[in-house]
Amino acid sequence: MAQLPWRACDSGSGVAATGSVHYKETRRMNMQPFELIGADGKRITGDRADGATRQILFITGFLSKRWGNKSKALAQWCQEKGWGFCCYDVRGFGDSEGQFTDYTLSDWIADARTVVKLIGAGPPVTIVGNSLGSWIAWLVAQEFSVVEELILIAPAFNMMGERAKTIPKERLHDWHTAGWMPWDNDPVHRDWPLSWTWVEESEQYWAKTCDITRHIKTTILHGQDDIVISPDGSRQFADELRRRDPSFPLDLRLIPGDHRLSSPEHLELFRRLVMREA
Repeated sequence: MAQLPWRACDSGSGVAATGSVHYKETRRMNMQPFELIGADGKRITGDRADGATRQILFITGFLSKRWGNKSKALAQWCQEKGWGFCCYDVRGFGDSEGQFTDYTLSDWIADARTVVKLIGAGPPVTIVGNSLGSWIAWLVAQEFSVVEELILIAPAFNMMGERAKTIPKERLHDWHTAGWMPWDNDPVHRDWPLSWTWVEESEQYWAKTCDITRHIKTTILHGQDDIVISPDGSRQFADELRRRDPSFPLDLRLIPGDHRLSSPEHLELFRRLVMREA
């Protein structure tokens, strides 16, 4: 087994630390913190608010903490409508416990399952996923009848498998033999090494992504100018899903914009989708 490169990667330091930055804000929105125990005994930390008729679960993207612009907006809209809302940090990142390097895609899918089980006794659930969180949302939604709708923003289908296809052969060889590599050389990512297992699991999950499908209303929103996660992945997913099941309720929207889709116009479209006005 390859030796793991050392790094101080606990949830109380570095990029992963969030502390209680949003404590007052979440209290204003009647959010209650929660902790769930993962299969390894480490805590999954999140926030939720109860509501009537509908719940929205937000699943973050890769190396993203649970409270960002999209989750804050969702929480506010849910409060206005009296809907439930929930968001969480995956194990190994943010406020949740564990070392980042101890977890892979399968673990983060398991975290999503655990959270859906927590809220599953309540009203029907809409899962809003962002980037890698969108793919996780799709996979988990197939398993739970309480999930009635998906809104997938810039979904990162087969994220690590696609990444492995774009890097030089020499670096790919090093990744495979050494066992670890950061996503790229960006300072934001350099300290978060990924195991080769990420690539293997990504390919395995992608191979069965369209195998078993529940008819869940699904909207994909992807920027045409996204250079982080190519919109070609969303096109490929939509084409394959429609080939297998022409009646599947899928709405693919490729719009002007980059990966973040963070402009006021994007946020307004996002709001209308969530409110079922678009």
